[in-house]
Amino acid sequence: MAKRGKNKIEWDNTDWEQEEEEIIWVSKSEIKRDAEALKKLGEKLVNLTTAKLDKIPLEEKLREAIELAQRLQKEARRRQLQYIGKLLRNIEVDPIQDALEKLENKHQQQQAMLHKLEMLRDTLIDNPEAITQFLEQHPDADRQHLRNLVRAAQKEKAQNKPPKAYREIFQYLKDFMLED
Repeated sequence: MAKRGKNKIEWDNTDWEQEEEEIIWVSKSEIKRDAEALKKLGEKLVNLTTAKLDKIPLEEKLREAIELAQRLQKEARRRQLQYIGKLLRNIEVDPIQDALEKLENKHQQQQAMLHKLEMLRDTLIDNPEAITQFLEQHPDADRQHLRNLVRAAQKEKAQNKPPKAYREIFQYLKDFMLED
């Protein structure tokens, strides 16, 4: 029998704990999710127009891969999207995502602005005091032209005619508000 306690080994746990803290474990599923997210980002980039792509900071190799994917179809396009996802894994994607979000947010802001203009147009037609309030807030607006359009739109509405002046009010408000 072997004697116990003669060759005791003392473990120093402090070194082991420090090394363990530095290691970040990433599961295989998480790696796949990240790769899929980058592939979807690549697909969004491929679906953009050339003018919008110019606004996004892209490396030349990635830009060429995106332009090629825009010309491809079916299986070739799928493989090219895989390749774009692979390229995206090797670069910093935060600036690209930020620029893409700005583009998407700009579109949403424009849509919200157009909805506000539609509501303002309806208010101007339905409420005669709204014209005065609008002109007080926007003294640069063409008072006479706006009043004539509103009167014509009210007349069209009463006579069930096509809404020509109704559309003209919206166009006038859109041109005026976007000018500011």
